Amino acid sequence: MTRRMRSGPACGLYLGFLVLVFASPLAQADSWQFDDVDRIVAVGDVHGAYDALVATLQKAGVIDNASRWSGGKTHLVSTGDVLDRGADSRRVMDLLIRLEHEAARAGGRVHLLLGNHEVMNLIGDLRYVAEEEYAAYRDAETAEERERWFQQYLANQRAGSDEAAVRKAFEKRAPPGFFGHRKALRHDGRYGKWLLTKPFIVVINDVAFVHGGFPPVVAELGLAGINTTLKAELHTFIESLGALQDMGILSPVDKFREYPLRLEAVAAAGQLTGDALTAGLALVDAGQSSLFGPAGPTWYRGTAACSALIEGDVLDRALSAVGASRVVIGHTTTETLQVQQRLGGRVVEIDTGMLSEIYGGSGNALLIENGALRTVNENGTFGAAPVPHPQRVGQSSLDVDEDSIAGILATGQIMDVAATGAAWQLVKVGLEDANIDAVFRALPAETNFVPELAAYKLDRILGLGMIPVTVRRAVAGVEGTLQFVPKLALTERERVAAGRGDDPACGLRKQRNAMLVFDALVYNDQRTPSTILFDPDDWQLMLVDHAGAFGNSAELPVYLAGMDLVVGNAWRAALGSLDDAVLHRELAVELSAERLQALARRRDALLALADSLAFLAIPAMAISTASSDGSMISGSVVTVRARSISFKPLPDTRQTTISSAATRPCFTIIFAAASGVAAAGSGKMPL
Repeated sequence: MTRRMRSGPACGLYLGFLVLVFASPLAQADSWQFDDVDRIVAVGDVHGAYDALVATLQKAGVIDNASRWSGGKTHLVSTGDVLDRGADSRRVMDLLIRLEHEAARAGGRVHLLLGNHEVMNLIGDLRYVAEEEYAAYRDAETAEERERWFQQYLANQRAGSDEAAVRKAFEKRAPPGFFGHRKALRHDGRYGKWLLTKPFIVVINDVAFVHGGFPPVVAELGLAGINTTLKAELHTFIESLGALQDMGILSPVDKFREYPLRLEAVAAAGQLTGDALTAGLALVDAGQSSLFGPAGPTWYRGTAACSALIEGDVLDRALSAVGASRVVIGHTTTETLQVQQRLGGRVVEIDTGMLSEIYGGSGNALLIENGALRTVNENGTFGAAPVPHPQRVGQSSLDVDEDSIAGILATGQIMDVAATGAAWQLVKVGLEDANIDAVFRALPAETNFVPELAAYKLDRILGLGMIPVTVRRAVAGVEGTLQFVPKLALTERERVAAGRGDDPACGLRKQRNAMLVFDALVYNDQRTPSTILFDPDDWQLMLVDHAGAFGNSAELPVYLAGMDLVVGNAWRAALGSLDDAVLHRELAVELSAERLQALARRRDALLALADSLAFLAIPAMAISTASSDGSMISGSVVTVRARSISFKPLPDTRQTTISSAATRPCFTIIFAAASGVAAAGSGKMPL
């Protein structure tokens, strides 16, 4: 894992990641794996929606009308994020604490998993705490405490600052109940101590439960490793935070992202010594943990957002590492606001937007009995099974699914056509009160060649999910294709120029690799930044303009020379199912026999590459596709050239620098470590 903190002002406090082995005891009386459980009930992100949670648990048969445990030996799982945004998060915690004891006496069990919002509250990242949540702790703070923290806050302001203005800013940062909230969620507070006993992952029967998803680190560390290593880093952080606050170095009013800057200022003043220095180092180091970023199981969205071709291998390795056949996740609110399943049923999504005033959803529970999955809503509605995760490539101005978009494109009225004579025209297509934009491309002169539709159909056959809906249709008497134009989409050039896309739901590197593999398969030698689109809501990568694809060559497109390309097990399975009979049945109308044969040869070459990579055990996460200017194309791990595949390992380098001055302490700790690659040497394969 690579962790690096960039340098700031000269001779400040520059602290990167240290691999810590935390020795203090973790309150770990629980196991994380349970077998022979007859009934499981799981709920997603509660976010303080106490009433909806109670109604849902009652309908699921877990609690009675008095909110007492009635579930017998049922295991109740909350996948985290019971805190933030909703007014009654404290009531939710009190309910779960009580149900833990009542369930245990009945032979059942309550499992609360740590979500990103539990972690945020523990570490002082309070961006989403509602004022009503703070107000619930007004009885736990005193006027004397508030004044003491205000005086410290005032002392840290610039000399000559207006005290009235500073107090106004302080009161905004720390509304009534704020300090009671912070005391209760410290490592030694009532709720802090309770939360720190909770795991990140549990496995019940053969089902894993986690808040965000299953990133590569789950396969790396396994069940016990995740629950101990990340917990140790969390303990280190919040205990160091508590120590620094007790010393007056930091304040509960300091924002999470201000901690390093505050420590830097204290260090520059020569005041960060002894125990304060030790705690400061530990705090900033632990703050670089994957626990706090999108690569950790509390924040990761790839399990919910990436297609099977992108995420399948990561998921398979993680499931194997924890001994499960499927995983239940929260964190990402489902598009349907119902419990959903995806990736062949291996992923079940249960964040249905329970806090209705924020997310517009309702309380839903997943019930697992004798291996069968069904759902129940807070109003008592039972579902036979989780609904399929809807397919969506690009946003539409209409609230319709892709089948509806295809219907509008195929049968809707052509309402407007841009000037003719270009390679393509922008067309507005309407059906009753609905209309969408589409791109029309006339068919090539060649008989039996419809490249845009062939690319779209192949995308859907493979399960790639990157090409917008495309249909064949005549416009103004000219035969061609209509392709849906996603709303608000940015081209790759626009994305890079705007400096956006740094927090994608599905990692850009993984999406780019899928694009490269697809372009290799269809022989698309005309990929440019203008033919790569992104949805600015989730940074889904979308591919357009395949008019020049499906050449007769069995080699790789020229633009792929020198590019990284990883073909994992998921790709191998998808390509393996794409046999000659399937190609002929699905694409014979759009592609000539000669073009189908070339497509089959490129398929076979990619399958051979997949076999080579499997033999060399190269991890997909080792791909590097970011160039110096942030654009689409570069690489260094697995290099694909016009007629050969070469492999070269990444270096594993580490640099550590620590310096200090007697009068102005300056600490620099920089770790730069590349991920190791299992392959060594080189191998070649003709294409």
